[in-house]
Amino acid sequence: MPPRVTRPSKSTVAEVEASDAPAAAKEEAVVETKPTAELRRPRLETETRRSRARAKDDDKRPYVAETKEIKVSVKPTFLEDQSSPTDDHYVWAYHVRIENSGKQTVQLLNRHWRITDARGRMQEVKGRGVVGEQPVLKPGQSFEYTSGVPLSTPSGIMFGTYEMDDGAGTTFQVKVPAFSLDSPHQARQLH
Repeated sequence: MPPRVTRPSKSTVAEVEASDAPAAAKEEAVVETKPTAELRRPRLETETRRSRARAKDDDKRPYVAETKEIKVSVKPTFLEDQSSPTDDHYVWAYHVRIENSGKQTVQLLNRHWRITDARGRMQEVKGRGVVGEQPVLKPGQSFEYTSGVPLSTPSGIMFGTYEMDDGAGTTFQVKVPAFSLDSPHQARQLH
């Protein structure tokens, strides 16, 4: 069965891990596109307010994927206090919740992340476990952690996989949903 991707309800923060990704090289600042005077101003303001309200609601819901009864939820948060836009340094925390809704005990062995910045540059991060652990999840159990990622652009996207062991010596890949790394510093375009 293919992985299912949805965006349901809010999750909470548990542990903190240092950044998995190496700091990206500095690049030119992104230029913001401004709306033309031809746009009808009252309608644009209303649409912007609605878009912002929707964006705030979306920020409260995690990205979710499920593979073989293992559900992975991710909720990214832009860290303004750790970012320095003038130095092209932007930082996000991402909170992950891994839930075992299956009938077998599983263990997370390895992680593999693909991180792409706004310029299309991709970094891959591979390693054992998460936050220094290789958690064992019995049926009905979950594991949560928080980590971080820096980029040299004001937006990006991440996705990946966790390699799991089913306890019988068989390993399988669990999809981590693609999630957007958004900040208030990213360029806006009106079409």
